[in-house]
Amino acid sequence: MAYPRLMPDDVPGGPPGTLAVGPGPSEHRPRSLLVATVGVLVVCGLLSLGAVTMEVGVTGLVPGLLLAAVPVGPVLATVLWLDRHEAEPPHLLAFAFGWGACVASLGALVLNSLSSQLLARAVGDVTNTSVVVAPLVEESLKGLGVLLVVLVQRRQFDGVVDGIVYAACVGLGFAFLENVLYLGRAMGADGGGSLVAVFVLRCLVSPFAHPLFTMAVGVGLGLAVRHRSPLLRVLAPVAGFLVAVALHAAWNASASQGAVAFLEVYVLLQVPVFAGAVAVALVARRRETRLVGRHLEVYVRTGWLSEAELQMLASGRRRRDARAWALRAGGRPAAGTVRDFQETATELAFRRDRTFRGTQPPSPDEELVLLRRLSGERARLLSLVPDRR
Repeated sequence: MAYPRLMPDDVPGGPPGTLAVGPGPSEHRPRSLLVATVGVLVVCGLLSLGAVTMEVGVTGLVPGLLLAAVPVGPVLATVLWLDRHEAEPPHLLAFAFGWGACVASLGALVLNSLSSQLLARAVGDVTNTSVVVAPLVEESLKGLGVLLVVLVQRRQFDGVVDGIVYAACVGLGFAFLENVLYLGRAMGADGGGSLVAVFVLRCLVSPFAHPLFTMAVGVGLGLAVRHRSPLLRVLAPVAGFLVAVALHAAWNASASQGAVAFLEVYVLLQVPVFAGAVAVALVARRRETRLVGRHLEVYVRTGWLSEAELQMLASGRRRRDARAWALRAGGRPAAGTVRDFQETATELAFRRDRTFRGTQPPSPDEELVLLRRLSGERARLLSLVPDRR
């Protein structure tokens, strides 16, 4: 079935020259900051791998790396599915994963041990540091990665969905390196038996554990960036951090109490919490879709968008239908262009929303860049699918 009203001919493209696609605001990143960030991630990653290798040896490291990579694809695919309306920049998702796998993991290796020693000196023997120390240290380090995205790339962080996405990527990276360590230890313990048990428990049964903990921080930061109230901007992230620590502590406590306690906590707490997190993400995404329709309406009145385009952009189902139509009519290039058009329009709507809420000052130049990009993507689609009837 054709989708002829997606890009009607009679929609004005805007002022002269609007078919030129200019760079987006986020594309002007200082090269020195990029180089420094990559350098820090690489150094921390090598140090983390070195520390793991010293403990488990090469014979533990290699199978650990291979098996720990198994859950990364499915978990990342789930995260990207939640983020499909306005996909986050790949370099920021890579930073989030790298922060968890390299910086947070290295910090945890050092600070968990140091904190345990200091606590033992202060209060005597601490029998279960995985419940007392690890949740505080690890969720602080992981949460810091999400906070850095907010502080450095604020315009790429629009609310709860973005908070969940970045937090999940940080947690996924952290879980990857931690799984390498645990799998390597199991390999050195008694070979196959322990390795299979750890792989099933950590990689198949609970691959979302660390992403889920850190998602609580992401939700708190997502709420904070959408409100001007100073009290809420402080309390929401703090509450999210405390929830992350509590979930992490409960998880570690159950794992140390044997299989029965672990299964009880898994079924009675972790599964419902995970279902609740997914529900929060879906509700937030649906709200953002309605937000897109509300803030883009002005561009219909000014001729930048057609009514049909607005209806398509404000509906998740119509977005999918538009991409499917483009795929049939013009193949992958056309479908990719429709996706680009949708993401640019969503970015434009979020920019207007930040201005409306007073969290970002008006910027006509940025708005014009995005509108020109929309026009360029429309023109590119028309060249790929010239006969839309």
